[in-house]
Amino acid sequence: MNLILLGPPGAGKGTQAKELEEGHGLAWLSTGDMLRSAVASGSEIGRRAKAVMERGELVSDDIMIAMIGERIGRSDCARGFILDGFPRTVAQAEGLDSMLAQEGRSLDRVIEMRVDDDALVDRISGRFSCTACGAGYHDRHRRPRIEGVCDSCGGTEFSRRKDDNAETVKTRLAAYHDQTAPLLPYYRKRGALATVDGMASIDEVKQQIAAVVEAGDV
Repeated sequence: MNLILLGPPGAGKGTQAKELEEGHGLAWLSTGDMLRSAVASGSEIGRRAKAVMERGELVSDDIMIAMIGERIGRSDCARGFILDGFPRTVAQAEGLDSMLAQEGRSLDRVIEMRVDDDALVDRISGRFSCTACGAGYHDRHRRPRIEGVCDSCGGTEFSRRKDDNAETVKTRLAAYHDQTAPLLPYYRKRGALATVDGMASIDEVKQQIAAVVEAGDV
């Protein structure tokens, strides 16, 4: 089964993609990771991407789609793949469909992890972590049992990501909605779109996604 996970930063796509990867033998394809790997490999596509990036330009849709086409030809994609971070526009979706058709493949499901923007802003902007071990906490939802002391390792220093603030999160959400809104009717028209509640607990989202995947007969 070939899947796309749609959802804004902080919706939990990575967590759910990992579950699908381990539970169903699907390859998790993050476009950011693929791009870094292609550049490091020195392949033709990687060299083209590196040249564009060194000029400070965005990697073109053609290069991204060629990179994905190369990646899905590997053995770990035999049972299918999960695309995370692509497509972001209808033009990219059309190019991806065309490439997959040439490879004799197609998308089975596009899973939208729908979120409540205000709740997601609260979820992300309140995050902080232990500097020593990386254990995660939240200002309101999960504070250390002993204030100022990590539950996991006893560390006393904590940090926050610079982009985990309300204004940055709102900007990223607005960009996501602007880019993604046209993709929903595109995939709905093809009967591929399924929507899950991205604000539910990790286990509940996992169960909703599992139901979508199992309905597709992985």
